Amino acid sequence: MAGRGAWSPWLFLMLFLAASFLMIWRLEAMSAGGFEGTVLGTLVMPYCSGMGNLIFAFILGQTGRPGADVMTNSLVNNVTNMTLVLGLPAIIWGINVLPKPKSANKKKKADVKLKAVTKAEAKVKNGSKAGKAHELNRLSLLLTLMAVLFFTGAVWALGRKGTLNFNDGLVLVGLFLFWQCFHVFEVLKSNVRQGKSHFSLMLPVNLALLAVGAYAIYVSTDWLVGWVSHVKTGFISVKYLGWLSGWLMVLPNALLAFYYGWRKQPEVVYASQVGDAHISIPLCLGIYALYHTMVMPAFFQTGMFLLLGATVLHMVFVAVFGRLPRAAGITLLIAYGYFLKKGLLG
Repeated sequence: MAGRGAWSPWLFLMLFLAASFLMIWRLEAMSAGGFEGTVLGTLVMPYCSGMGNLIFAFILGQTGRPGADVMTNSLVNNVTNMTLVLGLPAIIWGINVLPKPKSANKKKKADVKLKAVTKAEAKVKNGSKAGKAHELNRLSLLLTLMAVLFFTGAVWALGRKGTLNFNDGLVLVGLFLFWQCFHVFEVLKSNVRQGKSHFSLMLPVNLALLAVGAYAIYVSTDWLVGWVSHVKTGFISVKYLGWLSGWLMVLPNALLAFYYGWRKQPEVVYASQVGDAHISIPLCLGIYALYHTMVMPAFFQTGMFLLLGATVLHMVFVAVFGRLPRAAGITLLIAYGYFLKKGLLG
């Protein structure tokens, strides 16, 4: 692939996307083995959709390239997820974490049979269970949004001095590991309550395929970073490495959002994007800071405030209305346009 001349960048780009598709395909299989709904979005999906960001931070940390590119990558990734990628599905399909129950037929006939009454009672019970599931998803999503708020706030507080050093990296990685341990025990508790097995026989196969996808992402990301680093002029050049890599790594997230939006699974649409934010901030930033001191880019404050503002907006609409209305989606798109203007044009 590397010897295909002008076709090489496109081939490695296709390899990156194919590896992302492989991971998403196995997520569907894993969703039947105890990783469902919001848990699937917050615990499993972020590692698959955020694998490129992790590898990007690792490669730049190993090679000693500027840490500002890692921060730019994380900001572009998170702000795009929380504004553009969530705003568009809200405009097209609407994102309802608490969907309205379908109105039941209240007309009764005199000759209603006992069997029909029993079925109606079963439907009422099922509807009650579904309502509780949606409410639990909303509470879990609010907790995840709260984590984004605290993680972003922690990075803003630590980065106000203009850099992130080794000690800051330890704090950020430690915060992320604590958050993941919390979710692992939540999955185990949920499986015990529901009488499910903690692990399925297909789990090793799925993990092996995910490892294959991760390696393909590593190979493609490493080559693309090296290729862009040798281009000195134009938009597709080393000057915009953080922006280009951030947009590239948003593609799997956008695929997840549109796929699950089309499937009418809004809780997964929401949780997958919010959960991915935890990979970039704080984990990717913490990993690079363990290698080298990270210098903040010029639009650091703007990106932080936009990300914090978008997170608060999501929390308000999810907590009060249980949905993200189309008007809010339009507002998020406008905010993303402002982010592009400040970041690219200064």
